[in-house]
Amino acid sequence: MEDYNKYLISEQASIIEALTAINGLKSDVLVLFAVNEQRQMVGTITDGDVRRFLIKGGHLDERVEKAMQRKFRYLTDKYDLEKIREFKAQEIALIPCLDGERHITSVINLRKQKSALPIDAVMMAGGKGIRLRPLTETTPKPLLPLGGKAIIDYNVDRLISYGVEHISVTVNYLREQIEEHFAEPMNGVKVNCVREPEFFGTIGSIKYVKKFYNDTVLLTNSDLFTNIDYEAFYMHFKDNAADMSVAVIPYSVSVPYGIFELDGRNIIGVQEKPVYNYYANAGIYLIKTKLLEKIPPEQFFQATDFMEMLIAEKRKVIRFPITGFWVDIGKQEDYKKAQEIIKHL
Repeated sequence: MEDYNKYLISEQASIIEALTAINGLKSDVLVLFAVNEQRQMVGTITDGDVRRFLIKGGHLDERVEKAMQRKFRYLTDKYDLEKIREFKAQEIALIPCLDGERHITSVINLRKQKSALPIDAVMMAGGKGIRLRPLTETTPKPLLPLGGKAIIDYNVDRLISYGVEHISVTVNYLREQIEEHFAEPMNGVKVNCVREPEFFGTIGSIKYVKKFYNDTVLLTNSDLFTNIDYEAFYMHFKDNAADMSVAVIPYSVSVPYGIFELDGRNIIGVQEKPVYNYYANAGIYLIKTKLLEKIPPEQFFQATDFMEMLIAEKRKVIRFPITGFWVDIGKQEDYKKAQEIIKHL
């Protein structure tokens, strides 16, 4: 993730050194974290603190410790979403995360990321994209361009913006291209490419991910284009103590005729041009990591098969409606729709 050393300054540094460091942040959050000789955080300093210090008669060659704020907000758990939401509401953009000895372990920049979610992510990118041919004859569908970058990059960038640090991509068809695409880290996050020896469906290849770091896994198709709120998705999953949550999109069917309600051959009612509302599977799931062991190894296995298995075991499977946009880029018309949406973002 992002290097936070640029936000650090010694409490023994001069005020002019602090101003120089703040100026170097340019359009970033203009705040520095003051640390002592043991690298423990002892305060914060901004250009406003310096200005007030100088107005009171301070000098530029004096030490940061004389101008810094000694009372400051911080996290001891970088995944404390309740506190992160409080910081957002208070418009605190830069949050230091401290260990028990007040050493900074990481920094959350809420101008660059939306949250910090304790989840792993696995993206399925092994399909052949047959319905998008000839575009996918030499290019895997996740790497098709959309508004200047690959489809899959929008999904990776969105995951990173929610603080997801462990991202795996399962690859099969034209896998070398995807592996080369992720040879270097994206925004400080290394995307791990996992080869599936055969096509094992929409969840079967997750068995080839060697290690998970969190209790929850986000599974998603790599060819989606969506602005789903992953923080709200995760909080809904946790608040409902679910075993699996399925992101869904509203889907309505309008019947242009009068529909009879029947009892055998007898008409007992009529609905004129009814509209039926449903929820459709969006191909995005949150799952308790420990439940992945239930997936049979080396078998074709769909996410819906896994869902039905959990339901049969009386486990808690819930749905989460997506309120933003969502496009499954499976056909030519879907690809064109996504290209139109990107023009207006």
